[in-house]
Amino acid sequence: MDTILALTLFAFTAAITPGPNNIMIMASGLNHGVRASLPHLLGICFGFPAMFFAIGFGLGYLFESYPLLHEGIKVLGISYLIYLSWLIANAAPDPSQSVHTKPLTFLQAALFQWVNPKAWIMGTSAIATFTVGDIDIHQQILVIGAVFFVLTFPCAGSWLFLGRFLQRIFTNPRYLRYFNVAMAILLIASITPIAVDLMSKYLV
Repeated sequence: MDTILALTLFAFTAAITPGPNNIMIMASGLNHGVRASLPHLLGICFGFPAMFFAIGFGLGYLFESYPLLHEGIKVLGISYLIYLSWLIANAAPDPSQSVHTKPLTFLQAALFQWVNPKAWIMGTSAIATFTVGDIDIHQQILVIGAVFFVLTFPCAGSWLFLGRFLQRIFTNPRYLRYFNVAMAILLIASITPIAVDLMSKYLV
């Protein structure tokens, strides 16, 4: 019971705190509304547990055997997040003054989890922290994944509705542009530690 409570607290904290998923879903709620952003939300909620199960049921061993493969995924994720940051920064209510953007689809949001640095950290940390050797590892992976699955809906959903609420505040296109630029900067900030770690390994 104590382990489940600790796992729940860990999963809630990891899922509710700012990160690429939450920043992007809030920006989507602000720029596109709740209904249009629902596929994005569902892609997060189903995509992360799917990735977690893949890691827990053996894919993690592949990355341990071939660490360059994992590093390559990190580079791809950082590059994609920089591109998404640019899209968010240039999104605005007036299509004539902004880059044409659409909410992420279910598949795009689900696949994004594979290049999301925070998702990898959450998944690998949970496996390392909340699995023990005297209990069937597959059963433990299923429990951890189920906890993440249940908590991701309200956590990511709260950021989506926060974005929708902010629509009422940022009615001035200039302020909305400032907000989008701020979200883009936060998105870049969320991946900076990963980028610095990679550069310290290969550029020093």
